Amino acid sequence: MSGLYTILLLIVSNIFMTFAWYGHLKLQETKVIGNWPLFGVILLSWAIALFEYCAQVPANRIGFQGNGGPFSLMQLKVIQEVITLIIFTLFSTLLFKGEVLHWNHLAAFVCLILAVYFVFMK
Repeated sequence: MSGLYTILLLIVSNIFMTFAWYGHLKLQETKVIGNWPLFGVILLSWAIALFEYCAQVPANRIGFQGNGGPFSLMQLKVIQEVITLIIFTLFSTLLFKGEVLHWNHLAAFVCLILAVYFVFMK
């Protein structure tokens, strides 16, 4: 179960991370924070990132083999990167209408899936 909890927490973490890193661009586009100074946008992103850390840190602690979890440090990182790219792809293609998936993006995803395969190989 710790593997499942780890992956679920990493998904939650990456949703918050994506909004912290890129959500302000959509908010600016919709004029919600259009006139905010950069410092205000940074503070907003940090506030969102706090929730990212509230899921990321427990995910790593629960999932890490050194704490009784099922994943090595390298496996945790590769899983996190794949989840990040999936969440980012959904975010960018759904919220930013100008962003389109191309064949090279899909080829890169295949490479990432291969990375997951290789990192779990004995």
